[in-house]
Amino acid sequence: MALSPKARPYLLVAAVVLAVVGVLVAKTPGETGRPVAVPPTSTPPVVNEVGGDGAGDPYYPQDGNSGYDVSGYDVSISYDPATRHLDGKTRITAVATADLSRFNLDLYQLEVSEVVVGEEKAQFTREGEHELVITPAQPLRRDQQFVVTVTYGGEPTVVQDRALGRSGWQISASGGAFAAGQPHSATTWFPANDTPRDKATFKLAARVPDGWSAVSNGVEEGTTREAGWTTFRWNAPQPMATYLATVAIDKWTFDRSVLPDGTPVVSAYAPGALDARDDHRRLPEVIEFLSGKFGPYPFQAAGGIFLVDNIGFSLETQTRPIYAQWANLDTMVHENAHMWFGDSVSLRSWSDICLNECFASYAQWMWEEGKDGVDLDDRFRSEVARTRDSENYWARKLYDMGRGNEFRGVYDKGQLAVHALRRQIGDESFDKVLKGWTATHRDGNASWPEFEEHVEKVSGQDLDAFFAAWFRGAELPPSDDLLYPGSLRR
Repeated sequence: MALSPKARPYLLVAAVVLAVVGVLVAKTPGETGRPVAVPPTSTPPVVNEVGGDGAGDPYYPQDGNSGYDVSGYDVSISYDPATRHLDGKTRITAVATADLSRFNLDLYQLEVSEVVVGEEKAQFTREGEHELVITPAQPLRRDQQFVVTVTYGGEPTVVQDRALGRSGWQISASGGAFAAGQPHSATTWFPANDTPRDKATFKLAARVPDGWSAVSNGVEEGTTREAGWTTFRWNAPQPMATYLATVAIDKWTFDRSVLPDGTPVVSAYAPGALDARDDHRRLPEVIEFLSGKFGPYPFQAAGGIFLVDNIGFSLETQTRPIYAQWANLDTMVHENAHMWFGDSVSLRSWSDICLNECFASYAQWMWEEGKDGVDLDDRFRSEVARTRDSENYWARKLYDMGRGNEFRGVYDKGQLAVHALRRQIGDESFDKVLKGWTATHRDGNASWPEFEEHVEKVSGQDLDAFFAAWFRGAELPPSDDLLYPGSLRR
């Protein structure tokens, strides 16, 4: 991969005609010593710093960029399912975090026709797989707010990710399209700072031929029709990681309702997916249950997007998860648990993925405990007995597992580890841990080491050995006290 230069020293002074400290004083000929102020003369410093081509994630070092912070995306697309062609214009509002003569966005494949920074056209080049390198007509100063508008088009292509397989823009079985994937998805259909560390608000206007419709994140803001095309508008006003942004285009059947607190619910069913309604009617019950465990529902909208496609995953696209054809009520509990763990509170690095998946997976256990009366201690002991002699099972680390291994252990070993934590600190502390974590980091990012500190503070326990055995380790916890904490011991 051809990479852009990393950030380097800046503010090289081109020339200084006259250095002045304070006010220069001179005598004008013919006057008797009256001081005259002479303004200093100098050339402004040349800005040479360039934004980096990565945000610093150890597993995906070229994901995202440095040098600026995005506050909002305003995306407009037109897509014709018949030709699979997409035209787009994205306005990105950001603040420079350094003096910049150049900065990068991420965008896969699509052809860029114009970039404007502020009101002036900017120069741009493409580097590597996804780097859009932009040189504004005027350098950006640190703390300066700016708007960059990118016009682009083409046929979006899927990204093959080692971690999850197919990610990003995908053609659906019905002939429509949808965007979903982790860790990459957004930049197959709009330019972005593609890192979870730079969360931002998101607006979408999606224009499609009449007869088709488009669903996305957040609150529905109406439609307009013109010349055989319909534009659907959506607004997600709370910060969102880029991989959680979605658009799905199909001949949807929509269900609309409200939660008891007034939160609007919009769900979309692809042709052939209407059977999913039976499970999804329980969404208010699911959100009420999870709110009792994690704290108030953190967003202004809810719902779901139901495909007929047998993709290998369902995904917690913010406020409105995308469900594969095989998804069931258990999946719905998992994906909506992510609204707290993963969406509202987002990971800082992909090594922190247990903060998302371990807790969303354990939410499935808590649901079965609360709704079906399942004894989780018995389930835990049975799972340990079943896997105790499997070195491969226990070798999967839950924190800092290495690139490509993010999703190996978090769904099953992760459930055991979280239940062990619950028994180690007790139900009262566990409840405070979950609700305090989601309240403290709402709309932000956090890391696994921060979570460990949080748990120790709430519980008043030294848990270094516990976390080393269950989350950082790659083997069966070495003693029965660690393997069977609290009430798990017989």
